[in-house]
Amino acid sequence: MLQKITALRLQKRNQRRVNVYLDGKYGFALRAALAAPLQVGQTLSPEEIDQLRQRDAAEIAYHKVLGFLSYRPRSRAEVVSYLKRRKASPDTIGTVVERLQRAELLDDEAFAQYWVENREAFRPRGARSLRFELRQKGVPAAVIERAIEGIDETESAYRAARARVRRLWQADYQTFRRRLGGFLQRRGFGYGIVKETVDRLWQELQDCTEEELS
Repeated sequence: MLQKITALRLQKRNQRRVNVYLDGKYGFALRAALAAPLQVGQTLSPEEIDQLRQRDAAEIAYHKVLGFLSYRPRSRAEVVSYLKRRKASPDTIGTVVERLQRAELLDDEAFAQYWVENREAFRPRGARSLRFELRQKGVPAAVIERAIEGIDETESAYRAARARVRRLWQADYQTFRRRLGGFLQRRGFGYGIVKETVDRLWQELQDCTEEELS
């Protein structure tokens, strides 16, 4: 059954949305950009009304996701989870994800690379921890492996541990090894790299003077 548009009115509290009246009664609301082509006197079928509502839902969801992305890059799985928590329909989720990918705002390869580079710069981790973190973000295994393949874990472990040595300069070797080794293990580094890094930093510590460490 066709319904006639009898009025198009900007909302008082949100000038970016338009109330659409059908046959003299409130029908639904749209973002102003979506309502722009509509005209009073125009008739709409139930299918056309449903399409407009779906497009509006997708627009609302898209702009919410842009805010979600403004804090840091996200994986595809994170965006899908975010939209599900906000009760978006499967059609809306698919539309939004596709639009973000076309705009190059959603790319698991780029996200994984960002994540690894950020960790390397500020909180170095072993490949094991990086794999775990990226799996938690829903990144596919093949993408994860490509992102971490160039990491030098020996150097990463050294940089991660070097910042903590100053706290341990008065410790005996057993305490030094236990604390520093435990720290590196929690960061996901393997036994061989942990031992090599602890021994390297212990030797460097012995070569330093108290003035250099204080």
